[in-house]
Amino acid sequence: MLIRNGIIIAIGTTTDVENQASENAEIIDLENKMVMPGIHDVHLHPLEAASDNFLFVLNTEETNPENYASDIEQAVTQNPNSEWILGWGFDIYTLFDATREPIEILDDISTTKPIAVMEQTSHSIWVNSKALELAGIDENSENPIGGIIMKDDNGMPNGILIDNAGNLIIDLAIASIPNNEQNDYDGLVNFALPELAKNGITSVCDARTYWKRNHHQTWQRVEDEGKLTVRANLGLWLYPTENDATQISTIQSLYSNDANSFLKINQIKLYADGIIINTTSAMEDDYLIDLFNLPTNNGLNYVSQSRISQYISALEPIGFDFHIHTIGNRGVNEALNAIEQSSNGNGRHRLTHVEYVLPSDYSRFSQLNVTADAQVAGDFTQPANWHETDFLIGSALNNANVPIKNLVDANARLTLSSDWDVSELNPFIGMQNAVTRAPQNISLNEA
Repeated sequence: MLIRNGIIIAIGTTTDVENQASENAEIIDLENKMVMPGIHDVHLHPLEAASDNFLFVLNTEETNPENYASDIEQAVTQNPNSEWILGWGFDIYTLFDATREPIEILDDISTTKPIAVMEQTSHSIWVNSKALELAGIDENSENPIGGIIMKDDNGMPNGILIDNAGNLIIDLAIASIPNNEQNDYDGLVNFALPELAKNGITSVCDARTYWKRNHHQTWQRVEDEGKLTVRANLGLWLYPTENDATQISTIQSLYSNDANSFLKINQIKLYADGIIINTTSAMEDDYLIDLFNLPTNNGLNYVSQSRISQYISALEPIGFDFHIHTIGNRGVNEALNAIEQSSNGNGRHRLTHVEYVLPSDYSRFSQLNVTADAQVAGDFTQPANWHETDFLIGSALNNANVPIKNLVDANARLTLSSDWDVSELNPFIGMQNAVTRAPQNISLNEA
């Protein structure tokens, strides 16, 4: 390979390349190692994967939540100066199957120190009564936009906060950590960026840049110090409960798209819906079980179709591309509708996850120039596991989970990404799965 002024001039045999090289060319012998093009990962969470703001990690395979007590008690004991005890890792159905209310388990550990534990998908939070008190949540609290406050038979919060109801708690907990921004910085520089390099990833999209936590400033600091080893595009988080006009104004002020910088702030990340296992993915039909006793039982919206449309109208002309979390078929449909209604055609918008898609929507990705961004590295996306959620939505919908073949056949522009650290970062796992997950498999070239 001959490189001149940062540009690959030629690739070929040693003789072919040497004949095109100048006399003073530097020769680098890789000693039989491989060089390959850098890989782009358009959906991952480097700061969240690397930060030390979580004080403990639970075993997600545990089926009895009572057995978590010792690990959480240890975290409380070992961190006496922490205002909040913040942890990670449990399966939501472990709490659903508990023999007593989940809040009681944590209250047995402490009623004076707020405790919050993020579920393994990040779509629910388990809290004690002190955490609820500090968040101002009680029996009279209504569900926030995009979230659910679960309550017991007496109408009292039971310690489980679903989707955006839990996000509000995490914001409080993170804000209480004096060095949370330094933790984010250290994790990015010392762990996340080296991990990206080890996996051959040279360009990324941070798929949830919490600007209220100054995530964008952490990225900017790394860039300013010359430590940014990937090209990074930040997806500013669209907070569902923020005033729209105020949020639009703030986001507009943060836009940055300097062609000479490794860092660009040029994307918006929003959730159209939740996740299937919580029954919060936005589906066309009702779920087969009712976990929350709400007026509707076909999922929820973090950001409604009309609001997505409003934000596209306001922010696309500035240069922002939208990165929209859509798992349910109704969520996908509504996001496509919003793009069709409000896009001027210049945006490079994409829907991510696309686990369930109406067949009538396959062709709309190409028609609207929308990217379908799929993740197939996780075991749950493999055909052998598709029907694990039949008890929620029936078997028919699970015959085409993450339908990458159908989308490619409909001429959709498809990207594969990791959603690290929800799934493995290694891009070759996703590529391998993409070509082997028949009947929803694609060719090696397409992968």
